[in-house]
Amino acid sequence: MSILKKPIVTEKVSALSEKKFTSKQYGFVVDKSASKSEIRTAIEKLYEVEVESIRTMISAGKKRSRYSKAGVISGKSSNVKKAVVTLAAGQEIDFYKNI
Repeated sequence: MSILKKPIVTEKVSALSEKKFTSKQYGFVVDKSASKSEIRTAIEKLYEVEVESIRTMISAGKKRSRYSKAGVISGKSSNVKKAVVTLAAGQEIDFYKNI
């Protein structure tokens, strides 16, 4: 099982990676049991960049409900662990190079 699930490509995270004068930051959805050191080695190995720091967070899944013929069906989406990775100066990740 891979530590890195997928990159987060939203307006908020894209704004972090497009800053000119500060270190670039990128967001990833990671495995819930992954530690910061495991995330660091996975990113450095996969993208061949130098990681300066990592911040992690676990965002709670949302409760959802809908109405059907059988009545109200309720459920919950799963919790997700995210990592915001700051790269060293001059480093950059291009997610679209293989497209």
